[in-house]
Amino acid sequence: MHWYTAAPRLVDTTTARAAWLALRGDLETFGPPESPESELVAPVAAPFDSVDAAVEGLADLETRLRTRGDRRAVFLTIYERMTRAVRDGIEGGRFVDAAWMREYTTTFANYYRRAFLAFERGRLGAVPDPWRVAFGTARRADRLVVQDAFLGVNAHINYDLALALRDVGLDPGRERKYADHRAIDDILSGLVDAQQTALAELYAPEVDDIDRALGRLDETLTLRSMTEGREQAWRIAVVLTDAPWSPLRALARQVLRTTATGAAFLVRGPDLDPALVGRLRAAERDGLDLETVLERVKTTLDDTAV
Repeated sequence: MHWYTAAPRLVDTTTARAAWLALRGDLETFGPPESPESELVAPVAAPFDSVDAAVEGLADLETRLRTRGDRRAVFLTIYERMTRAVRDGIEGGRFVDAAWMREYTTTFANYYRRAFLAFERGRLGAVPDPWRVAFGTARRADRLVVQDAFLGVNAHINYDLALALRDVGLDPGRERKYADHRAIDDILSGLVDAQQTALAELYAPEVDDIDRALGRLDETLTLRSMTEGREQAWRIAVVLTDAPWSPLRALARQVLRTTATGAAFLVRGPDLDPALVGRLRAAERDGLDLETVLERVKTTLDDTAV
């Protein structure tokens, strides 16, 4: 893929819708903690220098967030296990360019680490807008658990991934690297299905046709599927790497930011049936605390990754 084939595909009706939502959204309502917690800063204060360090740091932070009942743990529970599954794939010879995949995975995790650290420390200028919405929403705990999960996935896939790809480099061996990038989709698909299963078990007591309900929720909460988002990330990385004119690279960055920010506002305030939302909230409220929910998700993901 070359920049002159990737660039025309960056802007479409999905991007236009996201740009409109981003313009209408108010970021000022998503503030950081009044003061950073040293216990939360510690696992992410230093850059991850390997995939193992990333897995360990993410797992440590997840535990600390869960202990505090902090809903920023929702996405992290999922992401840490996805990172571990990719590491297992690297060690198992699943990828052609294992060295590049290690750098790719570590760099990607450091984007999350920096965003979390900046938000926790109150340095909002260093927090990408999609992450500000995701972290702020999770701290307020005023949306569904499934929305907290989607907000984190959106910020990391629809914003961070293209920049991580640009940083690690697409060359030499671009076709080989693209194949490895696509191979991750196979790993993620099983984990995404497992996440869906765990959430279905959570919400099922209050919703008669849970599969249908969550299907509608997926369609409403996402502008793109995870696979489509990863493909768009590659296209943007190609333009950021190859485009000969700085205005075109600037446009790619603008598309990246507005798409992910607009998607975040869509996830926070989707046009869902109020009765459905009420039943889902009741399922979360009645006898299921955050630790119970996350343990269910964790167990399902771990069983899938085996």
